[in-house]
Amino acid sequence: MQTQESVLPLLVFLVPTVCGVVSLVVARFRAFHGEWAFIGLAATLGISLLIARDVLQGTILTAWHEHIYVDGLSALMEVLGACVGVIIVLYSLRYIPERLREHPDAPSRLSVYYGLLLLFLGMMNWTCATNNIVMLYVSLEFTTLATAFLVTFYWNRQAIEAGYKYLMLVTVGVLFSLMGLSLIYCAAAGLPFMAGRRILLLTELGKAAPQMPISVVLLANALIVAGFGTKAGLVPFHAWLPDAHAEAPAPISALLSGIVIKVGAYALARTITIFAPQYPAVVIFVAIMASLSMVVGILMALVQDDIKRMLAYSSVSQIGYVVEGLGLGTYLGIYGGLFHLMNHTLVKALLFLGAGSILHLTGKRKISELGGLARRAPITAFCFFVGALAIGGLPPFNVFMSKFTLFVAAAERGLLWAAIIAVFTGLLTVACFVRAAYRIFWGEPRLELVPANPGPQEERQEVPITMWIAMFVLALLVIALGIYPTLAYEILHSATNCLLAILGG
Repeated sequence: MQTQESVLPLLVFLVPTVCGVVSLVVARFRAFHGEWAFIGLAATLGISLLIARDVLQGTILTAWHEHIYVDGLSALMEVLGACVGVIIVLYSLRYIPERLREHPDAPSRLSVYYGLLLLFLGMMNWTCATNNIVMLYVSLEFTTLATAFLVTFYWNRQAIEAGYKYLMLVTVGVLFSLMGLSLIYCAAAGLPFMAGRRILLLTELGKAAPQMPISVVLLANALIVAGFGTKAGLVPFHAWLPDAHAEAPAPISALLSGIVIKVGAYALARTITIFAPQYPAVVIFVAIMASLSMVVGILMALVQDDIKRMLAYSSVSQIGYVVEGLGLGTYLGIYGGLFHLMNHTLVKALLFLGAGSILHLTGKRKISELGGLARRAPITAFCFFVGALAIGGLPPFNVFMSKFTLFVAAAERGLLWAAIIAVFTGLLTVACFVRAAYRIFWGEPRLELVPANPGPQEERQEVPITMWIAMFVLALLVIALGIYPTLAYEILHSATNCLLAILGG
């Protein structure tokens, strides 16, 4: 592939960042907030699509002497982030004002909400565009800061505790990854053939990986998995995730599960995959961590009564599939991991927006207090059930193909035990989500919990149009990628080959 200097990699994170600053500092009129964020993210999506077009034509876009480096993997993440961001803003146009209806300073709070959302997506795009190991750490910490304020948006005790836990754990966790990257830098700097090279660039480290001492590689990868694994929500570094997902606004929960934890997975893809082909011990270590996350996450999801906490623990389980695929270091493994990253982003955003719609309709989050909602909200029921079937890996939905790819990839790598654990986890996921969806939309609520005199919330007959359109678009994407998985082949193939090229594969 050829490289080309371009302004697009700079614009893709400058546009949402500038729009976010404007929303925080200038926008004070209530009618201005959502529309401004929608325009900013629509522009970002347009720029991301232009980048994807150039990448698919065989061009890697660079800036600042290759310290900004946008290839197929970067383009995939930027398109996904902007697409989900646009849908979340569309959903938020009615959802957030409703939740702030009685807040004395609602217009200002709306400005903060959209400003932080834009700033996060801008910093995420910076993370996906940087080729410098120091800037990778810095940009990740910026995304952590923006996300922490979004988690605490409601500013009650539970939200503040969840935001504080997220900030402390992820900040300290990512610091371990910096230590691991520093070890790799020092090992590469000591190699004679690396003299004079720009060792801070991730693309240069791939050339030095085969010559590094095994002890340094294993210690560095353990630190990197602990650091970026905390951001991704891997077990046992997942303690922040259930509280943050449960206490954040529903659109932000969709962002957390759909995009935030994928930023950690992206950082793992840029780092641990450098060593997987040459060091089988790294593959085994990552597979063990990923399998542990799969099993623990789904077992915890099965015992949850709070629907948002159930979805949160499911994300802990599903990120295990992504990390396992990336850690295999083979074409099929990386392709399957990235495919599952894309599919889980869409499905989990759909499910969290569905959970927000249930809360909007009933004011309740406990599964045991819900039932019979399909009669009142058929569109929400359809969208949520599509997400429930998809996350379980059932055909003809998108997750089926990515999970099947990962099963085959693990077996081909000689990790049959990991493939069996992944299949077992998938069966538990089906049981967990189909049971929950049936109880919420077709089951009967406990009689003692049915209000004697239903109020306005209990009488609502479907969510506002912008909310169900956002869910419906995601449901259509989930179905389309399940029936025609080749729709995503070009961008996934490009992203996989970019990683393999850096590895020398």
